[in-house]
Amino acid sequence: MNPVLVAVLLGILQGILEWIPVSSEGGVALASTVLGGFAPEDATRLALFLHAGTAVAAIAYYRADVVDILDSARELTRRPFADETADLSFLAIATLATGLTGLPAYLLLDAAVSGLEGGLFLALVGGLLVLTGLLQRFAVALSLGERARPDWVDAVFVGALQGVAILPGVSRSGTTVSALLLRGHEGESSLRLSFLLSIPAALGANALVLADDGVPAIDPLSAVVALAVSALVGYLTVDALVRLVRQVPFWTVCVVFGGLGVVGGLLVAL
Repeated sequence: MNPVLVAVLLGILQGILEWIPVSSEGGVALASTVLGGFAPEDATRLALFLHAGTAVAAIAYYRADVVDILDSARELTRRPFADETADLSFLAIATLATGLTGLPAYLLLDAAVSGLEGGLFLALVGGLLVLTGLLQRFAVALSLGERARPDWVDAVFVGALQGVAILPGVSRSGTTVSALLLRGHEGESSLRLSFLLSIPAALGANALVLADDGVPAIDPLSAVVALAVSALVGYLTVDALVRLVRQVPFWTVCVVFGGLGVVGGLLVAL
């Protein structure tokens, strides 16, 4: 296929899948393999690179929250996890925890996928997608109490799980939203914290890929197109999801998306 057309399709996939409990990394890597003929290791690195586009989408959608969080930085050392610094404290500690688990996971991933080809790579992604869907399905039923703001336990727990979500097939949003629900945060708040946390994680993953081997298997024009499309589609998808959870009981959204994860995983595995 035409490289620019492939870039547009990959950008659309990234922009949609990043925010729902189906792995954007797994979906984009699979599409890159099928449509672009990329090797598994190149497809995985490209999928990580495209997270920068959806990070821009999250910054744009939550721009007021981002400004407030940055304004609270001067109070962070004196009053961590107070009302005005809770979000920044959460993001800082969770991002550190993500780095501590994500870097080893990335190195393991890089070594593993370079030895996989075709069906084996697809089977790996499919199996991890099934596990992600099951986790999302049961998160609400196991919810523990109600929380008005995040604490350090939330930050360490959610951040560590987000680091593991660098593996292809593991949904970052599905894993982090599920963890926040399990900790007692309500639906829209869980989405908000998860989407804000995606910003440093996505930029970090992008930097990791660029520092490792640069942008793999894609020309500069296609890279710009893919990033721009993922940012635009990502913004529209975030807006649609937030509107949805305000209209529909969140457990219903979780069950439907969890089912999508299970079905998608089974189809890939078969």
